Amino acid sequence: MVYIVAITLGLCSGYLWPQFGELLEHALWPVLALLLYCTFTQIPLAHLPKAFLGFRFLSAAIAGNFVIIPILVWLLLFIVPDEPALKLGIAMVLLVPCTDWFITFTQLGGGDTKYAIAFSPISLILQFLTLPIYLLLFFGKEFTTSIANDTLLKAFIGFIVVPLFFAFLTERWAETKQIRLRAIEWLGWLPVPILAIVLFIICSSQVQTILAAKTDYMRITIVFVLFLIFAALLSKLICRYFRLAVQQGRVLAYSMGTRNSFVVLPIALALPAQFDVAVVVIVYQSLLELIGMVFYIWIIPKKLFQDAKS
Repeated sequence: MVYIVAITLGLCSGYLWPQFGELLEHALWPVLALLLYCTFTQIPLAHLPKAFLGFRFLSAAIAGNFVIIPILVWLLLFIVPDEPALKLGIAMVLLVPCTDWFITFTQLGGGDTKYAIAFSPISLILQFLTLPIYLLLFFGKEFTTSIANDTLLKAFIGFIVVPLFFAFLTERWAETKQIRLRAIEWLGWLPVPILAIVLFIICSSQVQTILAAKTDYMRITIVFVLFLIFAALLSKLICRYFRLAVQQGRVLAYSMGTRNSFVVLPIALALPAQFDVAVVVIVYQSLLELIGMVFYIWIIPKKLFQDAKS
């Protein structure tokens, strides 16, 4: 509800007062950097070696998110209108698994949270390594090279690498004293209100792009809904193949169904102007995903990954 209100107010303010939206656009970058910093502090970056303890689950999660899901995304792009910006936005957001709120959904959906926490830092590293490779494979060298520029590199360093580095330092600082861990817990509450501010600013500053893309929303919705359905079904097959426990299977399902939309957002914002619609696609996906997770929380433990006694 908070996000819906933020989007509604952003669209109204941007439509009624276009100059106000343009002014807000300058505030987006520092707010987005703060959002990513707070998000990264919830990922156990300082305990990366512990993530390799559950080798079978880790293998299944890597195969599912970085081999099977890219194939699914490639197939789904065939039903997307032949618009480069649209396809790029869908590919960018669906190729990167979530590293933060999927832990919350795992807990709500009866999964073994320690596996979700362990997989998060590995997932974050792998998605940064694999995203350029898959974009190159999907769109070709000429297209991928055309969207690469200095601004894109600066956005990656300034809004991904730098917040990630300071989040790591914060975690190390918090480990030295028990009382400092409260700071990490406090930072964990900030992403929700900050994300609402980000959505407000984006909708206010990008209102014309959002309205111009209205004819594509039905097709985009179908793609994202199909992704959620197939991600859940594929996680069941992968779980059987790797002989995972039920609670591990639930973690796998949530990791494959949730995407890291606001980590790729600064990269999308740094793209050339003709790719503005990619930003809209990424924001739209995150909202549909939140709705989809309401169904996941019921379907995953009750239908796909039931306890033995059920």
